[in-house]
Amino acid sequence: MDYSDKTAYILTKEGHDKLVAELTDLKENKRPEIADRIRTAKQHGDLSENAEYEEARRDQSFIEGRIQHLEAILNDCEIVEKSDVDVNEIGIGCKVTMIDLVVNKEITYKIVGSYESDPEKGHISNKSPIGAMLLGKKTGDIVMVKSPKAVKKYRIIKVRRA
Repeated sequence: MDYSDKTAYILTKEGHDKLVAELTDLKENKRPEIADRIRTAKQHGDLSENAEYEEARRDQSFIEGRIQHLEAILNDCEIVEKSDVDVNEIGIGCKVTMIDLVVNKEITYKIVGSYESDPEKGHISNKSPIGAMLLGKKTGDIVMVKSPKAVKKYRIIKVRRA
């Protein structure tokens, strides 16, 4: 499936659920906590020299900005459902196991949209050098990825739904 220009954000179902949970927490827990901190700080008098009030206002600004950002993402995203993932051809939502043919080491990546990318967890973006090269490939294919330091060569040994 081609996700290149359809929407601003492509999310796996797992990634979508994580953002929804964060948004809910911000609205239902963090926002009221900040409002209470501001109310309490206001009771301490002169707001022009009230560090507690200024800090709470900064936190409020950050949380409101994050809420707006999450809402924008969730309103303009495409969710890749597990059942939509075709394991015959690598795309977003696939978990790909490969052998690094130079060092003979097995490596596994989950292909995700760029907003969910977390290389330390093995979640690579469809727009990253490796992710982009894997799109459309199949089990058995050999992929060469150029980086500033070297050319990596991988053989795809397994593709499954993430």
